[in-house]
Amino acid sequence: MRSLIYVLSILATASAVVAAPQALNAAKKKGATPKAIYFMTNDAAENSIVALKVGQDGTLSDGSRTMTGGKGASGVDGNSSMPAGPDALFSQSALKVEGNWMVAVNPGSNTMTLMSIDTKDPTKLTMVGQPVNTMGEFPVTAAISRKNKIACVGNSGARAGVACFDIHFRKGLIPLAKSQIVFPINQTTPPVGPTNTVSHVFFNQDESMLLTTVKGDPMKNNTGFLSMLPVQKGSVGTQDTRSSPPGTAVLFGSTPIPGSKDIFATDASFGAATISTEGTPAVIHNVKIEGQKATCWAAMSAMTKTAFVTDTAQDNLVEVDPRSGEILQNTQLMRGNPGYVDLVVGGKFVYALSPGSKDGMRKAYVAVVDVSSRPAKPVQNFQPEGPGRSSMGMTASM
Repeated sequence: MRSLIYVLSILATASAVVAAPQALNAAKKKGATPKAIYFMTNDAAENSIVALKVGQDGTLSDGSRTMTGGKGASGVDGNSSMPAGPDALFSQSALKVEGNWMVAVNPGSNTMTLMSIDTKDPTKLTMVGQPVNTMGEFPVTAAISRKNKIACVGNSGARAGVACFDIHFRKGLIPLAKSQIVFPINQTTPPVGPTNTVSHVFFNQDESMLLTTVKGDPMKNNTGFLSMLPVQKGSVGTQDTRSSPPGTAVLFGSTPIPGSKDIFATDASFGAATISTEGTPAVIHNVKIEGQKATCWAAMSAMTKTAFVTDTAQDNLVEVDPRSGEILQNTQLMRGNPGYVDLVVGGKFVYALSPGSKDGMRKAYVAVVDVSSRPAKPVQNFQPEGPGRSSMGMTASM
């Protein structure tokens, strides 16, 4: 009997491999060094995914560049009325990897692209289907649920909100009926920011909820909010709940805290906060980062069980214990980068994207930092060929 069960299990596994690229069913490798990391150029002429090889020592080298079939775009800087950059999209997770799937937004085309990642060469990406309309304008952030086999997108333009799609291994992204949720934030396309824009769409720890952070504008007494949309067995709810946790104003990048229903979210007005999502969302710990200018992106480390945040205007990396709210270290990287946007943690390394300077004189770099001990140790400041200040997003293939 055991032999029969074993044979049947092998056949079932083989069938799944033939039917699809295993992407949504593989377990995450905690503590492992990434196979590759990715960000997007967000170029207005044609958006592309930059894939960088990761060595066993965590260092980076050039890999590939793959067109998404869509166009990039930049928001409008509310202070200068010029195209924004760095932080061209005012968001976290412009692209996202889960297993062997990747989704990436094309803000200039109002579309999202699905890619498959080659299992032998993670820098080899193949578009699946065609880019799909995001049912809104100016998509800036994307998420994938392996458990529910869906991808979701956050739109931040004149038609702002979230929408979700089934993932099909041949057809690509298929719009889910009645999955569109509208956010009445009275924006334009492109949006004027960074305040009063959609920040980050992501799934909670058990993938039963889609969460979206939306920035307020303290200068206009406009309150930001956290949107929570239930998800069950591939079906997305038709009504979200919204709340503005007291003490927050400009909620930005976020990450679920493993083993809990809490999230750790940055807030550009003061630093970051640990927020409970049970019942009415409330701030558990308020993390004020002295001297911060625009703390906006966050990522959790499975190895250290701590969170790391970056500031678009400072060449540093801050480590926080989200369970206590204690700042563990503030590492000055001294790499000459004006600041960092998105980041990802893989094994003992943090990879943080610096899109370059506003004047375009300094191009994009990726800082590699070893966080296995304190103080954290800068390992590399890698310059990919070509990308500049419009570059956004950071994700990894584990």
